[in-house]
Amino acid sequence: MSLSVRLVVPEGEIWAGPAQEVVAKTLDGDIGLLTGHSPVLGILAPGSVVRILPQDQSAGWEWVTAAVGGGFLAIADDKVSILARQAVLGADVDVAAIRTELAAAGDAPAGYLLAQLRAAGETA
Repeated sequence: MSLSVRLVVPEGEIWAGPAQEVVAKTLDGDIGLLTGHSPVLGILAPGSVVRILPQDQSAGWEWVTAAVGGGFLAIADDKVSILARQAVLGADVDVAAIRTELAAAGDAPAGYLLAQLRAAGETA
C-alpha cells in the first residue's frame, strides 16, 4: 500500500504520485504521514520544506523536497493533498538567483527564499 500524494499551487500541479511517506511542518509542529494515518487537516508553516518519499525507489528515487510558502495539508483514506500558496521543487530551484534575491532583501523576512535553498540541499 502507498499514499497517493498531490502537491498543488494555484497555477497547477507541482508533483503527484504514489509515496511511502510525507513529512511536513505545520503550525502545530512537524507531521509524518504513512499509510493508514488518521484524517488530518493542517496549516503549512510558511517558509518550510515538505519532503515526499516516492514509492518506487528501485528507479533511484530519493526524497522529493519542495519549499512551500504556506497553505494546507490534508490526509484521508491514504490520499494526501498539499495545497500551497506557492511552492517549488528543490530540483527546480535556481540557487544563484535565490542567493541574489536574499542579498537584495537585506533584513526583510526571507522565509520562503531560505526554504527554497533548504529544498535544494543548500544552506543560507
